[in-house]
Amino acid sequence: MDTQSDARPVLEGPDIARVLTRIAHEIVERAKGADDVVLLGIPTRGVFLAQRLAAKLEQITERKTPVGSLDITMYRDDLRMQPPRALARTEIPGDGIDGRLVVLVDDVLFSGRTIRAALDALNDIGRPRAVQLAVLVDRGHRELPIRADYVGKNLPTSLRETVKVLLAEEDGRDTVLLGAKRTAQ
Repeated sequence: MDTQSDARPVLEGPDIARVLTRIAHEIVERAKGADDVVLLGIPTRGVFLAQRLAAKLEQITERKTPVGSLDITMYRDDLRMQPPRALARTEIPGDGIDGRLVVLVDDVLFSGRTIRAALDALNDIGRPRAVQLAVLVDRGHRELPIRADYVGKNLPTSLRETVKVLLAEEDGRDTVLLGAKRTAQ
């Protein structure tokens, strides 16, 4: 998708900051203080969102929330249908995840297959007390019975549309763009 010409913004920087603040408050409320919460971002943009959520949780609770990343590449069910991709990093906080409330963080929830892969990867790392999911955008079209616990924005889309999240850490600016899916020429 040409992010400059055929897409319209549905969230801008201040909107993203606001929804992350709301999600952080919801995590604290549901976790009754967030003492045993561990945030694991799914690369690439989920990691940046997890780091931002950790900073917001620290402002609310006045203590650090462990944050890491969970590479799901080898757990994907579409590996043979996609071009080869580089492995990302899995970084688990020092105290691990056993017995903790793990909140998986991703940018867009679509079919649910990425989250299924994340659950498989998590299973190989340890045994959390519970697993929850926080996403910036839920665009619908689930293929698996997966639902986010924390959603920044529900964005109903058609299958002919794309949702592109841009974050300052990776893309130089914060925005969520909705555009038409390009067809092969």
